[in-house]
Amino acid sequence: MNQILRVLRRCSLALCLTTLASPALAQPTGDWASLARYRDANAAFPAPKPDETRVVLYGDSITEVWARYFDAMFPGKPYIGRGISGQTTPQLLIRFRQDVVALKPRVVVILAGTNDIAGNTGLSTLEMIEDNFASMCEIARSNGIRVVLASVLPVSDYPWKRGLEPAPKIIALNDWIRRYAEANGHVYLDFHTAMADERGGLSPELARDGVHPTESGYRLMAPLLDQAIARALRR
Repeated sequence: MNQILRVLRRCSLALCLTTLASPALAQPTGDWASLARYRDANAAFPAPKPDETRVVLYGDSITEVWARYFDAMFPGKPYIGRGISGQTTPQLLIRFRQDVVALKPRVVVILAGTNDIAGNTGLSTLEMIEDNFASMCEIARSNGIRVVLASVLPVSDYPWKRGLEPAPKIIALNDWIRRYAEANGHVYLDFHTAMADERGGLSPELARDGVHPTESGYRLMAPLLDQAIARALRR
C-alpha cells in the first residue's frame, strides 16, 4: 500500500509540473468570447469624423440579425452592429473594449441577457447578469461613451431549451435594468412593453420562433431605438 501511495504522489507531482509548464494544459483553449469575429473589421474601421454621432449596437443574435436591416431602417446613420449569436453577458463583457471602446462611438446600445436566462454558457443568476451589465456601463462611462440599456425582449419559452419559464425572469431583469439606468444617468430603452403578448412572449408576427424578431418586429423596434439614442445624445 505504501509503495502504491508513493507512486501516486510522484504521478500527481509530475502532472502538476507539466500543467504549470504548459499554458495549453493550464488554461482552456479556443476563442470563448469570439474576439476574432470582428477583430479585422475593427482594425480596418476608420476613426469617426468630428461631427459623427457613431453608435454601436452591441449584443447577441438579435443585434447580429438586425444589422442586416440597418441601411434600410436607418439610412445615412452611422450605426454599427456588433452582435454575435448565442452570446451571454460575460462574453460580451470580455470583448467590450475591442468591439465597442476601440470604435470610439458616441453611444453604445446594449441589448443582451436573454441567452444568460436560457443558460447558454451555464447557470447565471440575475445578480451575475446584473454585475456584467454594470461592468460594461462603467467601462463605457470611463471612456466617454453614453449608454442606452435596452430591455430584454419578451420570451415565453426558448425553442432550444424548453420549460425554463423565462417570462417572469425577464421581467425581473428588465426592472433592474430600468432602475440601474435611472440611478446612473443612462437611457432605458423599453422594447418589452411594446412587444409582449398576453403570455409574456412574442407573437408569431413579431418573432416566428418566439425569440428572434421578424422584419416586422425590427420595424416596430426601430423608432424606439432612434428615440432612445436621441435622448442619450441630449444628455
